[in-house]
Amino acid sequence: MSVLLNCEGEACPNPVLRCKALLDSQPVPSLQVIVDNDAARENVSRFLLSRGMRIEKTVHENSLWSIFAVSQDGAPALQPEPSARPGCDLATGGRTLVFLTTDAIGQGDATLGQRLMENFLRTLPELGDSLWRIVMVNGAVRLAASGHPALPLLQALEAAGVSILVCGTCLEFFGLMDKKSVGQVTNMLDVVTSQQMADKVITI
Repeated sequence: MSVLLNCEGEACPNPVLRCKALLDSQPVPSLQVIVDNDAARENVSRFLLSRGMRIEKTVHENSLWSIFAVSQDGAPALQPEPSARPGCDLATGGRTLVFLTTDAIGQGDATLGQRLMENFLRTLPELGDSLWRIVMVNGAVRLAASGHPALPLLQALEAAGVSILVCGTCLEFFGLMDKKSVGQVTNMLDVVTSQQMADKVITI
């Protein structure tokens, strides 16, 4: 039986939280989720994939996205085991999460702050294999936009295996959703979960 979840008018992370609550409470062989913003569409789709569902199609009509998903091979979607989550080498001392809330470091001169941020990103590889994930919220999402001087540094980190999550609500607020050029669009549930999973959090 197909389940309809209407999340019209709901900002992230609520659509993802509602999907999680539904999948945690019952087997769902077939699901249709309705959202009204691109950040929610991407976050819901990624979450459903992480829960073992397959996205059959996504329909965009009258400012609404309808996401149609089915469980793989007819089996109910299951919560992935925490040990199966990628991106960690426990032998190196655990996961280090870098939580960026701004595109500049410190107060005083904005240009200097932006240069310091670029130097910070350039130095992050010195953390070695413990560098697990970078999460960007608020003004930090500008770093992930095309044309930003720090973008090549983030792209190099991602190519080296560092997970990068970029707040979808923040991208929409700043009008940068179409300019995001690195990382995955994320929601507050992923942000909270990432901080919980990390062994160390560096906040800027």
